Amino acid sequence: MRRSFGLYLFIFFLVTLISMIQCSEQADAQTGGLKYTVTVSKFENRAGWHGQWDIGDGWGLIMTDILNQTGRFIVLGETDMREASMNEQDLVTTGRTAQGSIAPVTGQMTPAQILVKGAITNVTNNTSGGFGGVSIGPVTLGAGGSTSEVNVTMYMVDSTTGQILASKSVVGKSNSTGGAIGYSGDGWAAGGGGFKKDNVGKAIESAVQQGTDWMISQLPNIPWTGSVVMTREGKVYINRGMREGVEAGHMFSVGNSEIIRDPGTGEVLEEITSEVAKIEVINSKEKLSICNVISGNKDLITKGMKVTLP
Repeated sequence: MRRSFGLYLFIFFLVTLISMIQCSEQADAQTGGLKYTVTVSKFENRAGWHGQWDIGDGWGLIMTDILNQTGRFIVLGETDMREASMNEQDLVTTGRTAQGSIAPVTGQMTPAQILVKGAITNVTNNTSGGFGGVSIGPVTLGAGGSTSEVNVTMYMVDSTTGQILASKSVVGKSNSTGGAIGYSGDGWAAGGGGFKKDNVGKAIESAVQQGTDWMISQLPNIPWTGSVVMTREGKVYINRGMREGVEAGHMFSVGNSEIIRDPGTGEVLEEITSEVAKIEVINSKEKLSICNVISGNKDLITKGMKVTLP
């Protein structure tokens, strides 16, 4: 019986790991491995669950960590962190603090392209005991004596328009049979402190991992864009670099962008880009890239033009 269960657990682990890898590889192939800026808002606790820690904060902490470690996103601070940064900037502008070179300045915060929002709609925790488990790479196989389930509805929101790009309901589970699939940041790790001691925390890890895989699968449907910073000596400089996953050899379209709005509401209906040239990256720096023009009219390229995937 133990041998059969062990075989089942191994197959379950293997299928899950392969699915995660395939999801990431498919998105990489379609987006060229380019990164999107994202920030996670605190998830509302509509389940009414209360424990030794705030479940909304727990979700945000785990999701921010996992998104960062995927290498597919530029993860900005959670909403409360960014608000604290802006409050500090506002304090400096009042003149009540020292005005040295290390004082925070306004207008420098990286904007998010994608906002992640959602709500925890149901939490079931049948017993209070049970903890432990072992993880291999990013996948955790849980163990313990309790059974927990967390239901979450999450949204990807366009920060420019406020429109919901995609939504998903995920269910994270952790139970005493070792069927919990969770996330661990570093190599081999035994179930330990913090959320990993709590079966609800393990269920959240499972739900977050599912949600992250789903987000990666949605990236090919979300336009990746940049802008021309300047042109010099026949080279085109764009405001995307290694930070965004841009590498030498990447090719992009450059053109004029026209936004069509609803005259009644002002809502963006469509954005049309008229290509004037194609460019290829020859040198990628941290926050910008230098490109050659490989087709089209380089003399028509001007500062502010939109850069898109071809």
